[in-house]
Amino acid sequence: MRTELSNRLGIEYAVFGFTPFPAVAAAISRAGGLGVLGAVRYGAPGELARDLDWLDAHCAGRPYGLDVVMPARKVEGVSVADIEAMIPEGHRKFVRETLAEHGVPELADGEESGWRITGWLEEVARSQLDVAFDHPVALLANALGPPPPDVVRRAREHGVLTAALAGSARHAVRHRDAGIDIVVAQGYEAGGHTGEITTMVLTPEVVRAVDPLPVLAAGGIGTGEQIAAGLALGAQGVWLGSVWLTTTEAELHSAALTRKLLAAGSGDTVRSRALTGKPARQLRTVWTDAWDAAGTPDPLPMPLQGMLVAEAVSRIQKYEVEPLLGTPVGQIVGQLDRERPVQAVFDDLTRGFERAMARLSRIAARD
Repeated sequence: MRTELSNRLGIEYAVFGFTPFPAVAAAISRAGGLGVLGAVRYGAPGELARDLDWLDAHCAGRPYGLDVVMPARKVEGVSVADIEAMIPEGHRKFVRETLAEHGVPELADGEESGWRITGWLEEVARSQLDVAFDHPVALLANALGPPPPDVVRRAREHGVLTAALAGSARHAVRHRDAGIDIVVAQGYEAGGHTGEITTMVLTPEVVRAVDPLPVLAAGGIGTGEQIAAGLALGAQGVWLGSVWLTTTEAELHSAALTRKLLAAGSGDTVRSRALTGKPARQLRTVWTDAWDAAGTPDPLPMPLQGMLVAEAVSRIQKYEVEPLLGTPVGQIVGQLDRERPVQAVFDDLTRGFERAMARLSRIAARD
């Protein structure tokens, strides 16, 4: 599973693992891939600095990356309070009534929401970059396409490669023209924000569109055989996220959510705007169904929807209200049937890749 891109980054396997959990990111890097820590859940820069310091000490000298959420166009002069004031009262009422209907307790007096949405704001993302460039980050990825040009230039000055997720060949070309080093072709099957095109169709389209820029295949990939398929389609690696959610290093802090993930089938996810305002694949729950029901308010655009539901999601998670409890996850969830360490996941990936390559070699030998 070595490619030109993995050699360039000094990693053993062309496996890029996105995760919100530092312990998982470190384990991915130690196992020979590239752990990419999601920064969106961090608020104050000091929190991110603390965890990047921890990664520096626990990656065994292996490289790691950081994933931020930053719009391509710079927006100035808009505060959190300004955005909060844009949320209609009718939407707030719908959230209150839905939580009350399912008996979700209130947070304690003075307790803050544990589910952060401030990381979606540009001013926060820029403060995170100030922290990141003080650490040996090898890759900076952006979930909302290419970051602003000044950020791309700054990354290049620090010797940091940049990546951006794309859901179409048109988006990928835009990323290339913005100076991005790596395009992540994220298919419809993926967890989180996705487009309408499946990974099998999207990956070769993006590879052709941005050649010779390296492409990572993402969405519905969780086995070594699927990694072999991604490389066969022209990708130089794979971007995996959902497969790490049920690892023993993951900090879900919810036995109920882990049970739901392990029990879910590949058809138990839905693309919904209920979480962030953009279509994001997640576990289907009573909460996502409520937002899709007739007569309910339409989800607000990003970042309004995320700010609207932040406290609600925090309460649902804290009190483990199982019917409403969910998380972003891809269709690969149907193959997550047990908890295991990150290293065990890598062992299965490499064995599956070897089986696929041996099968193809046998087919080739018959000709």
